[in-house]
Amino acid sequence: MKLKIGDPAPDFSIPNQEGKMVKLSDFKGKKVVLYFYPKDQTPGCIAEACNLRDNYERLLAQGYVVLGVSKDSQKSHQNFIKKQHLPFPLLADTELTLHHLYGTWAEKKMYGRSYMGTLRTTFVINEEGIIEDIIEKVKTKDHTAQILG
Repeated sequence: MKLKIGDPAPDFSIPNQEGKMVKLSDFKGKKVVLYFYPKDQTPGCIAEACNLRDNYERLLAQGYVVLGVSKDSQKSHQNFIKKQHLPFPLLADTELTLHHLYGTWAEKKMYGRSYMGTLRTTFVINEEGIIEDIIEKVKTKDHTAQILG
């Protein structure tokens, strides 16, 4: 089942880079940018994370919380945060629980071969926990503009 704008965002409990459990319900009353990306320290993912980092104060001023999600480990996330100076948490979805909940783990094709991977997708969730926007064609270098419209 594919999530749509207007659907309640599925709640979750996933560890962040420090092993602290993060629940969507913890952010009730705040807007949440939940962005799924394929892999720490890869060019597109660095561009996306750094664009969000460079515009983090703007996002905070608009009432947003930013949460990044990939299947990388907590240790990998710690290194990514440290190296890129990211001010927001990264969730370690090593079991793909969140990917399956949000429909972001799917078949991809590159150079004529098929494989399973993360669909780079951002869910903008409003204060009541409803999906307000789904960005599937992410512009990694200008992602904040897509979120803030």
